[in-house]
Amino acid sequence: MTQCGTISRFSSDVVFVVIHMKAAIVTESLTKRYGARTAVDQLSLSVGHGEIFGLLGPNGAGKTTTIAMLLGLVTPSAGRAIVLGHEVGRGPSPALRHVGAMIEAPALYPYLSGYDNLRVLARAGGIAEARIATVLQMVGMADRARDKASAYSQGMRQRLAIAAALLPTPELIILDEPTNGLDPAGTVEIRDLIRELAADGRTILMCSHLLHEVEQLCGRVAILKEGRLIAQGTVDDLLCRDSRIRLRVAGDQERAILLLRALPWVRGVVAEGDLLLIDAPVTRVAEINAYLARNEVAVTEIGARERSLESFFLEVTSGR
Repeated sequence: MTQCGTISRFSSDVVFVVIHMKAAIVTESLTKRYGARTAVDQLSLSVGHGEIFGLLGPNGAGKTTTIAMLLGLVTPSAGRAIVLGHEVGRGPSPALRHVGAMIEAPALYPYLSGYDNLRVLARAGGIAEARIATVLQMVGMADRARDKASAYSQGMRQRLAIAAALLPTPELIILDEPTNGLDPAGTVEIRDLIRELAADGRTILMCSHLLHEVEQLCGRVAILKEGRLIAQGTVDDLLCRDSRIRLRVAGDQERAILLLRALPWVRGVVAEGDLLLIDAPVTRVAEINAYLARNEVAVTEIGARERSLESFFLEVTSGR
């Protein structure tokens, strides 16, 4: 059984012996050194086909270097990366034929229209021009396609960059800060688009500093710090969403703690001021309330404890 909130640490001898056939991305002890500095250190993870996976970490954690190695832009110092069944280090072309990527700030030709920017990329990639209208419609840019890119807002530039990533009809899409610069309505549209792409069977690897967006979109996440993988798992497991209850009582708090600790399915009780945090399934809320009432303890508040991905991220990256 997975222990929620567990920080997974990996030693230098970790190697994946078997590559899961359903994995879109596998890294095995992937490492990149720049002189004395290690940007990515023994990174081993697996991203399944069709999932939305979040790659998180503070600035300098190694996210961009990891993506660059997955795309064949940077050569690993050790380890290997397998993308869609192809080892990138043995020649990037087969691995990247079905990969679309939007990395960092979108680079556009400002004197060309959005349509012509995409036409340049389509020609370079041997992609039929008919595909351009499709991707522009997908990202909501069809009505501004003939405007020069220099007239675009940051949000519109983001949309066009995502359209460029969709040109090759990719099986795997790598998005770096996909909602950067978007207003709330635009953010919802891009969020819905990412869900639609995954629903069609595509795999999404997503980096974002907007952790509430990641929490809503991603089924699993990995958190890097100083190049090392410090936590990974499903969002629900990391946040212990099914095993924390908050409780306030009127009167003797210590007596309530003793009563709760006597229950066989309560794994622990801690006090934070006048709030009790109970490590127990949230399905037991009504049972706890009735149990305390029978023992003449008045409950003033009870419910599932809400924890955000942002708070967990700050805890693990600060070393607490």
